[in-house]
Amino acid sequence: MHSSMETIPQRVYVYEAPVRLWHWVMAICIVILSITGFFIANPLHSVESEARNHYIMGYIRFIHFSTGYIFAVAFLGRLYWAFVGNHHARQIFYLPLLSIHWWREVFFEIRWYLFLEKIPRKCVGHNPLAQTAMFFFITLGSIFMILTGFALYSEGSGVGSWQDKLFGWIIPFLGQSQDVHTWHNVGMWLILTFAIIHIYLTFREDIMSRQTIISTMVNGYRLFKDDKE
Repeated sequence: MHSSMETIPQRVYVYEAPVRLWHWVMAICIVILSITGFFIANPLHSVESEARNHYIMGYIRFIHFSTGYIFAVAFLGRLYWAFVGNHHARQIFYLPLLSIHWWREVFFEIRWYLFLEKIPRKCVGHNPLAQTAMFFFITLGSIFMILTGFALYSEGSGVGSWQDKLFGWIIPFLGQSQDVHTWHNVGMWLILTFAIIHIYLTFREDIMSRQTIISTMVNGYRLFKDDKE
């Protein structure tokens, strides 16, 4: 991940097309799921007249469920690409916790983000701290949201449905339906918090670091800036 300029070309193809597509699909899904999920947790006030004339919450739930399916299918596709793609496609699915070098890089990145280091290091893929955050908030976070989301969906699909057979056990495992709602809502806020920090750090690194960040997730190539030394 980290290397000197002597061993890193000026232009490296890092993120393959399926990884980039998944990134932007996931970003759009998170926005839609968060907005619709907020209204599901905090429904709009009821109004007078027939319910069929005021089906706003029904449309909101439909958008939420449909986007949830897209999110889940996209994640499965991303998991598949982790096996068939390049090294960088696998980074967010594991942490090399036994590597002393990796831990040194993690603490260096923490110091860099805290403005305690003057010169950032060059990383071809995710830097170790970003890799850690992506693993916990995106990989594990997505799995948790998919499991709890389909568990809640199984209540509407009914006993015996495939959603109930695959995910119905999650509700009694976590307590009861309201507990799953609460944890699903907490998961949404954690992912949103990560997304805000992620966007800030992406722009910060694109300006202050020694490599491109934003454009890399658009065209797949990471460009390295000249050394200042």
